[in-house]
Amino acid sequence: MVIGILKEQNFNRVSLAPSASKKLAGMGLEAVIESGAGEKSGFGDHLYTDNSFTILTRIEVLSKSDIVLSIAPISDDELSKMKNGAIYISMFAPYQNAEIISHLSKFPLNVISMDMIPRTTLAQSMDILSSMASLSGYKAVLKAADHYNNMFPMMMTAAGTIPPTKVMILGAGVAGLQAIATAKRLGAVVEAFDTRAAAKEEVMSLGANFVEVDGAADDKGAGGYAIQQSDEYLAKQRALVQERALKSNIIIATAQVRGRKAPLLVTEDTIDNMKPGSVIVDLAASTGGNCAYTENNRTVIKNGVIIIGNSDLSDELNGVASTLYSNNVINFLQIVVKDGKASLNEENEIIKSALISKVN
Repeated sequence: MVIGILKEQNFNRVSLAPSASKKLAGMGLEAVIESGAGEKSGFGDHLYTDNSFTILTRIEVLSKSDIVLSIAPISDDELSKMKNGAIYISMFAPYQNAEIISHLSKFPLNVISMDMIPRTTLAQSMDILSSMASLSGYKAVLKAADHYNNMFPMMMTAAGTIPPTKVMILGAGVAGLQAIATAKRLGAVVEAFDTRAAAKEEVMSLGANFVEVDGAADDKGAGGYAIQQSDEYLAKQRALVQERALKSNIIIATAQVRGRKAPLLVTEDTIDNMKPGSVIVDLAASTGGNCAYTENNRTVIKNGVIIIGNSDLSDELNGVASTLYSNNVINFLQIVVKDGKASLNEENEIIKSALISKVN
């Protein structure tokens, strides 16, 4: 079997790193890759050829591969150029666009959406959303520090004492926890909000203060995801966020509810009354944002407050992001491919969850 890697059109990452070659060979797969696919991630074509990959054109990769990999979904025209019955692995986010499943069913392909892999212990090594979220949380703090007009740690100098920066994290999932850890390492005073009761212990273990809002709905059956909360709860949360935001210098917003618009936590009134020079990094920008003024993939300034809307900061860490993405994909392929043959056994819960369209 041939596995093909496509060059991303709008990302700096690549879906498979050269170091994957040994594991691919162990699965009985022959690897081909589109020319230039890894250049932006620091993986030139020579690194792939040195690791037994064959360099081809995009059309050749599509037409010759039994398994095709990309990060962003390709066009319908390109889908039609793939082999009948081929396996196509990408990220379709059907929880945001349910119509994509019926659309993909028009093509004679087996389609895997890596962002549908369940967040279970068994599937942890394949969890692309967690891998990318961790990098985004780290980068969000560095991005905030770069735009902030002060420094994070307290410093005592002959010219006076510099107080520590106060950082507030909204949402203590994977991205939020990494943001907490990064901000603490930089010397900030950190506090965090999250609707999930299980987040409290994790937040406090990282040395941050956990801010609780009474009345959160039970999230035990949500598989680690945040759930939709009542209007009454959200109103109480916004009020407490405003109180804390007015004392904060930096806000990292990561709160999202799978398949729904991101909850609005930082209102116009809050931002209008924050300290000028404060910075907000909104990682929920692609689903509406946690902040009133957020614009996806844009940086805006309101009342002297810098608001950075970007849900995919992992792409700015494209070298390590490509390596982690590659590892996640390889771990998934190892349950699908044995001795050069692929089997999409839906009795396996991971495969069943990720397989969003199949050849009848």
